[in-house]
Amino acid sequence: MAGFDIRELMNDIDEAPGKVWFWDLEKAVIDAERCVQCGVCVAACPTDSIGIGSDDLPELVKMCTGCSLCWDFCPRGGLQYEATWKLEDAKMVEEEGLFRGESEEERRDEELDEFEERQLEKITGNNAAAAKASGMSVPDGVSGNALGTVHETYTARINPMIEGAQDGGFVSALLIELLEKGEIDGALVARESETERWKGEAFLARTPDEVREAAGSFYNQTLALGHVDFKGYDLPPNPRIAVVGTPCEVEGIKAMQARPWTWGSSQVEAITLTIALLCTKSFNYEKLMLDEIRDKRGVDLDNVGRVDIIRGKMIVQDLDGETIFEEPIKDFHGAALKGCDECADFMGHAADISVGSVGSADGYSSIIIRSDEGLDAFEHVRSKLELRDLDKPEALDKLDALDKRIAFKSLKRAFDPEAPLFIDYEEHLENYSGTDRAPVAHEAVRY
Repeated sequence: MAGFDIRELMNDIDEAPGKVWFWDLEKAVIDAERCVQCGVCVAACPTDSIGIGSDDLPELVKMCTGCSLCWDFCPRGGLQYEATWKLEDAKMVEEEGLFRGESEEERRDEELDEFEERQLEKITGNNAAAAKASGMSVPDGVSGNALGTVHETYTARINPMIEGAQDGGFVSALLIELLEKGEIDGALVARESETERWKGEAFLARTPDEVREAAGSFYNQTLALGHVDFKGYDLPPNPRIAVVGTPCEVEGIKAMQARPWTWGSSQVEAITLTIALLCTKSFNYEKLMLDEIRDKRGVDLDNVGRVDIIRGKMIVQDLDGETIFEEPIKDFHGAALKGCDECADFMGHAADISVGSVGSADGYSSIIIRSDEGLDAFEHVRSKLELRDLDKPEALDKLDALDKRIAFKSLKRAFDPEAPLFIDYEEHLENYSGTDRAPVAHEAVRY
């Protein structure tokens, strides 16, 4: 894909200073294969000039004005994503920093060591020994500062369980309660595409039944923020929307809400609750579901009833619940999005609530409530949950430290949660030029 670079065709006309165009973003992020498909560039464009292409990547659909907002809010472009962690309630605990020393109990915990080995393979795609040899592992005696600022943490599950829900079913249960009690008007979630099996697509659930129908997980990004115009949905004036997404999507939302502007048709201001799913990386749908699972392993996607990633394994089951295959996630590393390697936000620090399976027993959810908004929402579902203290918070801590270490190896700029929110394009060029993540040079070509 190549952009139309108007500057190459200008004659004797000086460009206004500070202009950053969509094709700058295209060269530095999209064509450089660093795009994480969050959709924030689509949401941020004040002229609705950016759409979603047939390849599930952002594309220019009408004239770019060079306002720079697509660049500014891109978590792989101009957004210093870790700076969003300090916005509102979600802020870094300065006195603790990013890492801490392991406790004596953690040092003796062989199960925790085995957990790190599995996660090394899961994140890097190499076996643990090779990953450690390349300097990717967490140094001995060091752990992360995973949880960040929180109100409450739990291991939980809904009872009775919601059919099709993932882990403890917490997210589905929460959204159903909020809709039934009129606390929200809709929830932006992922549901299965009507035309492509096991491909998640962005969908605004407006009823409890629609939440139930969308229960479960998909492992491709949906460019969710490219759908916050909520067109085609019957919503009241000033709607209240919950968003369930990956940490990078939440970072984009929080950044846009912290710097309000005229967002074209996007209704970012309508988002009143953000729920981040614990995430080390997302996958390209075609590479994972079609190339790896359907073609290479001969799996009929119409016969698949469940896809899950647990304890470093990719598990695919049929409609009867029988396992079709179970393989180390490292075998699918080539299907992961390259840009995910630069993310140190496994924990979803900027969200109102973070949710995942790590840190809790099978069949339960780990819940981290980070803000007043998150706590208020949680109170509506508290009585319907089986709750206890987090089973293994040190597992969250260990994976957070490992995820950060991978990100620090991949990032070509300084990681600084206290830095300004935005990174100039020229500064990005200084940091990334000449690296394996450098902007792509291409001819000035019209679409």
